[in-house]
Amino acid sequence: MSCNPRAQLPELSRLAKAMLLSSFGITSSSLAAEPVSQIVLEPSVVSGSRAATQSFDLPFSVDRIGREQISDGQLGINASEALTRVPGLVVQNRQNYAQDLQISSRGFGARSAFGVRGLKLITDGIPASTPDGQGQAATFNLDTAESIEVLRGPASTLYGSNAGGVIQMFSRDGVGRPRIGAETLIGSDGLTRNHLTAEGEADGVGFVLDASRMDTDGYRDHSSARRDQTFAKLNFKPDEDSKLALIYSSLEQNGTQDPLGQAWQAYKADPRSVAVNALNFNTRKSIDHQQLGANYERYFGDATLQTTVYAGKRSVIQYLAIPQTPQQNNLGHSGGVVDFDREFHGGSVRWLQPVDGVAGDLRLVFGLDYDQSRDDRRGYENFSGSQIGVKGALRRDEVDTVTSLDPYAQATWTLGNWTLQGGLRYSTVEVDVDDKYIVGANGDDSGTRRYEKATPSVSLGYAFTPDLNGYISVGKGFETPSQGELAYSQGNAGFNYGLEPSESTQYEIGLKARIAEGTRVNAAVFQINTEDEIVVLENSGGRTSYQNAGKTLRRGFELGVESQFSEQWSAALAYTYLAATYDSRFAAGSNIVDKGSDLPGVPRTTLFGELAWKPVDGISTALEGLYRSKVYVEDTNVEKAAPSYAVFNWRTRFEQNLGSWKTHQTLRLDNLLDRQYVGSVIVGDGNGRFYEAAPGRSWYAGAGVEYQF
Repeated sequence: MSCNPRAQLPELSRLAKAMLLSSFGITSSSLAAEPVSQIVLEPSVVSGSRAATQSFDLPFSVDRIGREQISDGQLGINASEALTRVPGLVVQNRQNYAQDLQISSRGFGARSAFGVRGLKLITDGIPASTPDGQGQAATFNLDTAESIEVLRGPASTLYGSNAGGVIQMFSRDGVGRPRIGAETLIGSDGLTRNHLTAEGEADGVGFVLDASRMDTDGYRDHSSARRDQTFAKLNFKPDEDSKLALIYSSLEQNGTQDPLGQAWQAYKADPRSVAVNALNFNTRKSIDHQQLGANYERYFGDATLQTTVYAGKRSVIQYLAIPQTPQQNNLGHSGGVVDFDREFHGGSVRWLQPVDGVAGDLRLVFGLDYDQSRDDRRGYENFSGSQIGVKGALRRDEVDTVTSLDPYAQATWTLGNWTLQGGLRYSTVEVDVDDKYIVGANGDDSGTRRYEKATPSVSLGYAFTPDLNGYISVGKGFETPSQGELAYSQGNAGFNYGLEPSESTQYEIGLKARIAEGTRVNAAVFQINTEDEIVVLENSGGRTSYQNAGKTLRRGFELGVESQFSEQWSAALAYTYLAATYDSRFAAGSNIVDKGSDLPGVPRTTLFGELAWKPVDGISTALEGLYRSKVYVEDTNVEKAAPSYAVFNWRTRFEQNLGSWKTHQTLRLDNLLDRQYVGSVIVGDGNGRFYEAAPGRSWYAGAGVEYQF
């Protein structure tokens, strides 16, 4: 969703408005310069169709979160702040910056122990996911976001080996008179965040410069973190038929503490508690991520050429809590310290061509995506002599290279009330391992594994009336194993080259409706049949190996509602019901997983609601509610499930315009009723530490100022 100006306030509220404004130092003249925003019920998206199109007209599930929803009364720290309003998504803030958010879509990605799996993350056309499908939502810079788009279902299979969908973030261009700003935020658990920005346009060149630092002691013990982010963007038009954007971003986290998961009894006794091993080994993680990219677009009459190139590097060192014994006794063990330097690069080229001389409106897209990441990966013992939690002897030394090259073609044809969209992508993912640690009985694990799959998708939509569209969509998808899932075979042996990609067939039926002038409703029913689902085989000695299970079945219903009741009141609702189960019986180590068992990490019911009130220009407030049903933590569903919970949050924001100066203040209270609950789970943890506690009642307060030249 995006924003547009609101109308003036009713005559009858003048006196009340003046009293309210004066109490916050807001003048009537400042209001005239800064109109309030409201929901736009016709958001345009590019995800799925590759060209800007109203989401109402597209025959598949796609949502857009606008700049106001991303920033209004939010902290600007985690993508979970905005993504909870999208049906089909489950976004769990682990309260652990060493492991990042856990995001799943229609059940894909829930098994990820760290980062994001099963969804493709993209920012400004640049993948935030590696070619093997592992992504980091922390690289999203919410301070500079213009919008976030979320594509789910069969149409997302045209984006490669990420069966759960696509999350794209788009930064804003620098426009208007140059301006500078500063913002500060404080809150519970020692949170501080300072943010500097400069943006605008000068001599035809737009610019956005942004830098922020976040510090927190963390809700749980041993969970402090510091995050530094920078962003720079230049956008301009080399000539009348083209435009170019240059984008740089960085993320730095040094010594981020990792509290690990909690056993159930430890969580119940003290939700802030931390495992003893986390303290003994001082579990922590440091990240240094930098990337540079360019987007170029050129128009040839009605046709368009779009290209993107990017390159970057990422360095990570992580200290794990693996005991000394398994490291010493297992020749194939790679130690308790992960240390790698990654170089990545890639690009894409896309041609958008309307076709004349045919009935209706026919548009073709031809494209090619290329991505490569190269990891110089080392592993060390996490002890040296009698010291633990330090870098010790070398146990792993290899170069891992993952390359993908995917051509694709799409066609969108609108004829009368019908819209037909179809496409085909041919994905290839090659994993190459060059093992340099060949010591004694530790053999050479070098090798190459190549995955290939054609993934077609077709969607058919029909406009029953100008305000009611229906559609049906079908697609084939696949999901390759990540490097982490390939790293070990059973018994902590070498690479698991026998692990196959999972393959899915996805079906979706949906309705999109406009009710009156102020309400938009999206509803979808879907079914996903998956074969060779990748699941945990065994978890021992600090190492997890994976296998292909038989079949899984996902059936669900999604409902999204956006409503603008009046100039002052608006509401949003996102409801998801998802029954994600194993559709065949299989063995996982010594355990038997029965047909009908729920996939762990996936709640059956998720409900988000928001009621917002803007009594006058410059003031907004909202109440948010979130409910999730219980979540199983491992495949057999025997261990204690994380219980269901409901939490409520409240936020408010004040804005003032004083000539060239703008100021704002934010106040936010999360978990108003001070509920104790498990905010996220670590699926299949070998030590039984599945649970990660969410904070109790928390407060945040911030203020900012901006000067326009």
